[in-house]
Amino acid sequence: MKIKQAVIPVAGKGTRFLPATKEIPKEMIPIIDRPMIHYIVQEAIDSGIEQIIFVNSTHKESIENYFDRNYALEKFLESNNKLKELELIQKIGTMAEIVSVRQKEQLGLGHAILVTEALIGHDNFAVLLGDDLIVGTPPCTQQLIKTSAANGDNPVIGIMDVPKNDVSKYGIIDGTFINADHKTVLMKEMIEKPTPAKTPTTWATPGRYILSRDIFDYLKQIKRGAGGEYQLTDAINLMCKNRSVFAHFFSGKRYDTGNIFGYLEATMNFALNDARLREYSIELIKKLSKELP
Repeated sequence: MKIKQAVIPVAGKGTRFLPATKEIPKEMIPIIDRPMIHYIVQEAIDSGIEQIIFVNSTHKESIENYFDRNYALEKFLESNNKLKELELIQKIGTMAEIVSVRQKEQLGLGHAILVTEALIGHDNFAVLLGDDLIVGTPPCTQQLIKTSAANGDNPVIGIMDVPKNDVSKYGIIDGTFINADHKTVLMKEMIEKPTPAKTPTTWATPGRYILSRDIFDYLKQIKRGAGGEYQLTDAINLMCKNRSVFAHFFSGKRYDTGNIFGYLEATMNFALNDARLREYSIELIKKLSKELP
């Protein structure tokens, strides 16, 4: 089964980045010279995705516009012989087919996925959360697509091991390994933000999913959970009772850019891994560290 569609929810308010997000969507805040959402979409494209479905909200049109063509800017760059910049802008405008659907109320991740039902075909689809950057080769989503194909095209959730004291920040997976390399797990259930004392494992879900179309049936059955929101976790737990659902330990470095600290870490690491900026970044860190009181 070829997975061609990816859902990227971007309707959140981004309150942890106020006051910047008063006017700028959190997803458009740049890491170096590209907005955060660019890296998420690039991961999807590099994984074979052909159509991106943004779940957005009021005043977030700039996200969709970023991936559209800007003919006035292209003409300006061409007339000023800025051909390198012109090629870059044109490439962004043709990365993928972009579709947008409005989530009129922010009622949780489960609800955000449910509003895409009319746009999703019969095949499985990917879900990538817009504030989790995962850097690696092959891309995280591609790893999950291959794991799904190797296990009967069943749903797969990306997981990573976290310190026990951090489990309350994540959905935590319980299940059993299906192979000797301890990479893929047959899920028993997912527990939303358990306490360290009650967590069954330390296998956390940072925001990458391969889902089958029947997820919509389960999303329609669940009731509002924590925070008055429809939790994807509840729908996945229902799914686990009726079919095989897997979790897979992906390889790659994950940055939680949904908070200031994760965003700063990502920015520093991206600079250190950018050939244009690496030497300058190292020297700047040395200089600033010497100036600390």
